[in-house]
Amino acid sequence: MANIKEIARIAGVSVTTVSRVLNNHPYVSESKRATVLQTIEQLHYARNMNAVHLSTGRTGTVAVILPYINLFYFSVVMDGLAHEALLAQYRLILCQSNYAPDEELKVLEMLRNKEIDGVVVVSTALLPEVIEEYMEYGPVVTCQDNGERRFSSVYIEHYAAFRHGLEYLKDKGYRKIGYCEGRQNGSSASIRQTAFQAFLAEHQLPFRQEWMVFDCMTEESGAAVARSLLPMEERPEVFMVTGDHVAAGLIIEARKHGLRIPEDIAVLGFDNQPIGRLLEISTIDNHLYDMGAAAFRIIHEQIRTGNRQPVYRKLDYEIIERGTV
Repeated sequence: MANIKEIARIAGVSVTTVSRVLNNHPYVSESKRATVLQTIEQLHYARNMNAVHLSTGRTGTVAVILPYINLFYFSVVMDGLAHEALLAQYRLILCQSNYAPDEELKVLEMLRNKEIDGVVVVSTALLPEVIEEYMEYGPVVTCQDNGERRFSSVYIEHYAAFRHGLEYLKDKGYRKIGYCEGRQNGSSASIRQTAFQAFLAEHQLPFRQEWMVFDCMTEESGAAVARSLLPMEERPEVFMVTGDHVAAGLIIEARKHGLRIPEDIAVLGFDNQPIGRLLEISTIDNHLYDMGAAAFRIIHEQIRTGNRQPVYRKLDYEIIERGTV
């Protein structure tokens, strides 16, 4: 197999020039770069990436911890991450954890063992204190608000965003408000639940336990919520639903049973998915793509510079008014 010295000899350049071409260094003339690349192709040269990693101290790889790959919320965040990684010529390893702490710890152990350059945590079951223990081994960025920790984070303020949605519904004249949430014990879900209950109490709005539904993760779970409304003697006037795909399931099933949207039951989603645009679902846009893109830019900069000073990036949110409220 050809080595760098042989490539340099055949191309008529120095070993340093070949090394610069292989590492995409800018200070190489286009003619020399073309000659080196042509020689590499002729000799079928393949770099020993283990040797490259040893010499640079980097793997060119970032791991991403996320609970599920097939849920739209996480796939949009991944889209933003992947776009920025491609621009930086970095590889992503997707690690689906199903919220199993042991699986998430395995990824952080990869950071300890120098198998990856950094970790982006989209959503996790681990406590922030556990994640902080791994900061000495490399940068970590989370996509949720963990307060001021040793690691960086990109987030929206779920408490404020949820209250904003509730204020919007109240201003529209709704008093009987229901709530569909995903994982009951998740950190962001707990924040939203606190905001919901505090808002109802503050404005003396009615609260019914059966109007607050958890484990709503799929379109079918949204449909199940719609079916649960049918036998209720007193129904909510509107549902806040944390996921437009869940809201879509609720709306489609409700219409099957003759319920009018928004006259009989209104719906406000939370994340502005494409299905929300198709079904004209009013929603809160929390800029998931931007979240992923910002998370990668932060971690790449920390890898590049070695600066682990935490960065806290708060994203905006906004209500998108359509036809379901």
